[in-house]
Amino acid sequence: MEILMGVAALLGALCLFSLFSFKAPNGSAAMSGLADAAIATFLVEAIHKYVMGNLLGISYLADFGNMVGSMGGIAAATLVMLRMGVQPVYAIVTGLAMANLGILEGFIVGYLFSFAAPLFKKYLPEGVDVILGVLTLAPLARLVGIFISPGLEVLMGTLASMITEATLLSPIAMGFLLGGLIKMVCTSPLSSMALTAMLGLTGLPMGIAAIACVGGSFTNGYIFHSLKLGKSSNTISVMLEPLTQAHIVTRNPVPIFMSNFIGGALAGVIAAYFGIINDAPGSAAPIPGLLASIAFNEPHTLLMSTVAAAIAGLAGGIIGNRIYNKLLAERIPLQHFANG
Repeated sequence: MEILMGVAALLGALCLFSLFSFKAPNGSAAMSGLADAAIATFLVEAIHKYVMGNLLGISYLADFGNMVGSMGGIAAATLVMLRMGVQPVYAIVTGLAMANLGILEGFIVGYLFSFAAPLFKKYLPEGVDVILGVLTLAPLARLVGIFISPGLEVLMGTLASMITEATLLSPIAMGFLLGGLIKMVCTSPLSSMALTAMLGLTGLPMGIAAIACVGGSFTNGYIFHSLKLGKSSNTISVMLEPLTQAHIVTRNPVPIFMSNFIGGALAGVIAAYFGIINDAPGSAAPIPGLLASIAFNEPHTLLMSTVAAAIAGLAGGIIGNRIYNKLLAERIPLQHFANG
């Protein structure tokens, strides 16, 4: 029952953000802004606070990483509005109003106020629109952010608790399911960094997510190479950061996502077996996932799990490639780009 509830919670979150990304007005642009915000804040926090600071003892970088990590709401509101084409001054003032609020609050406020901000320019004289706009948007944005914050904290906290409880009770099973799903999200236009940051995953679930993304890099590398999806530069890029090859992934979803689930699931099982933990939420990506995990695990344990996850990810790519070529290739042909 705990496994079912944990998986249902994750699938519910995935469905919600997928529907928003593909069906909401400018949803894809807003999700891109959210992914940018996760990189700008949680990636910097993960590396500088936990690795350079806590692990290597550089206090300045620890303080710096901690400071940047607390600005998720500011970054999300600002970058979402900029991605949606809002005038920079409106985006900045709305973002600043999100100080000390979370990344999800910033995302929601930034999205909503992206539709309100252009009205000032449309209906007010030039110059007056900026003055009245910044004086009006800032307090209203802050008010909305404060109003929705308690409910979001309860909702995301409940989802994270369900996933964490299921993982602790059935680590191998959840390693398989969580690893596979997170690696699919990591390779999709959605952002696994943003998803895990909003859920606030830490500990073993975050460790599984991080190592699944690391191992799944080898899945992507093998699939791109064996199916000749682009040139060698595309293969290297998808291994380092899958979102850079979203244009290829979205045109060939079946072999890529199928293989990613298998490779990520196998790598997730490896992470669960070794008990890899990661207390840096939002580090579910190949490079951040590996670097952030250094701060929370014994070096030899992390090394063994990473090597095993890489082998598991490669095996997932081989299995997925064979399934596709034997059963699906004729019905679902590949879509290649003329320039790779």
